[in-house]
Amino acid sequence: MQASEQPPYQQAPSQQTLCQQPTEPWHGHCDLHLLHRRGVTIHQGGCSAPLKLMRAERGADGRCQLPLLHTAGGLVGGDALTIQLEADRGSRGLITSVAAQKVYGSVGRSRLHPAGAWARQTCRFKLAPGSDLEWLPQELVLFEGGLYEQTMQVELGPGASYLGGELVRLGRTAAGETVGAGCWRSSLEIHRSDGSNSRWELVDRLELGGHDLSSAHGMQQQPVFGSLVWAAPEPSDADTLVALLAQGREARNGLTGTMACDALDQGLVARYLGPSSRDARIWFSRVWWLIRRARRLSAPQWPRVWPLQEDPLVGWNH
Repeated sequence: MQASEQPPYQQAPSQQTLCQQPTEPWHGHCDLHLLHRRGVTIHQGGCSAPLKLMRAERGADGRCQLPLLHTAGGLVGGDALTIQLEADRGSRGLITSVAAQKVYGSVGRSRLHPAGAWARQTCRFKLAPGSDLEWLPQELVLFEGGLYEQTMQVELGPGASYLGGELVRLGRTAAGETVGAGCWRSSLEIHRSDGSNSRWELVDRLELGGHDLSSAHGMQQQPVFGSLVWAAPEPSDADTLVALLAQGREARNGLTGTMACDALDQGLVARYLGPSSRDARIWFSRVWWLIRRARRLSAPQWPRVWPLQEDPLVGWNH
């Protein structure tokens, strides 16, 4: 999905003038608590502007499916979002976003900050033993000259499961735009502890900008990048994990882009690099389906807010 509008108070720079931002940046907060009650999960908590919780739905396994809306229409340099979530023992949640997140350009747009200002999102998730969280927001579109940094910290108790995805489009390619001098950063830390023992499941830090956009070891001039990470509740036996990885690779059939998946010590990670956010979304949805099946859970119910034009499983021999 590509967006074309700029925020009403921001103009493209010209040779005559550079605008200043007359308004204060947003800092939105969302605090959520997932509670397990009589076989179903409910949520408590709330948000401050520009974040808003939409109506939750109940999945086939009692999972709380909760869409999160960003009402401001996009992030401008200096804006910040903080999302904190605690999941009680046995709870199951799926958090997604209502629409693609837009990050407007800030490099060269202000006299005060000609180098631009970063928009930031911080997520802190704490999962109690036996809980299960799926964090699957829609894609992020980084406009030309946009600066965006995301920090995610996930704390897992024994037997807790975390599935997280992120998908970013660098520039509004349908309009012939690249990200230019913009930059995208991501830091993901997944840590598991049972009180006496603790270990890192994954520490993953990425930056896409500058030379990395064209490098053979970077984006190779492709506009779409995505990651899907699963921290499994229990260690998988070798045969089961090998089979799951092979199925994930077979799920690439018929899709464009470069797709790879590999094992973690307890789980897996999948990466997408290519031209199509649609194909990335379909592949990640298939891998998600495979993970649910391997765990003997109900098949995923695609969130109603997702812009899927077809069932991701159609045309795939699964």
